[in-house]
Amino acid sequence: MTFSNTSLIRKTTLFLAAAMFSVSAMALDINQTIRLANQGDAKAQLDLGLTYFFGFGADQDYAKALKWYTEAANQGNADAQVTLGVMYVDGVAVKQNYFKAIEWYEKAANQGNIKAQYALGSIYFEGKGIYQDYFKALEWWKKAAKQGDANAQVMIGALYFDGKGLRQNKATAKEWFGKACDNGSQIGCDEYRKLN
Repeated sequence: MTFSNTSLIRKTTLFLAAAMFSVSAMALDINQTIRLANQGDAKAQLDLGLTYFFGFGADQDYAKALKWYTEAANQGNADAQVTLGVMYVDGVAVKQNYFKAIEWYEKAANQGNIKAQYALGSIYFEGKGIYQDYFKALEWWKKAAKQGDANAQVMIGALYFDGKGLRQNKATAKEWFGKACDNGSQIGCDEYRKLN
């Protein structure tokens, strides 16, 4: 049993980015957002990064988006750190670099950011740019799963079902699929039913 994470990561990232683009940023005049960003306001820097990344209220400009995401990320903004991780994974406005992606994801994940924890699990699971490490994937997914991330719970269930990096245990797999189902994952529900 294997699940493709790549499209799920991209969909999750786009959802995260859209959710982060708050109504307040849209309501603010772009010049006011620029002024606040230049004064070091991390939220305004993140909003400006999103503005340029998606072209909301300004021309789309990945280089400017990268600049403002980096400013916010360097101040410890976990959402900006996750977004930079995605940009390095996908090679958007930067050369694709999984080590840099991991660096940014770890900064956000260590602040408890679920999306970063899930993304790190996926990178280690797939062995993207690094050695494949199912144990590290499990470690990061468990952190996200503890916070109720259904996708991480499904992936943990799949690891136990397949016995990747650990002893195969269908009872434990079923338990994790059940948790994912309880948190709204249809895949979790389907896999749980198969093990009944």
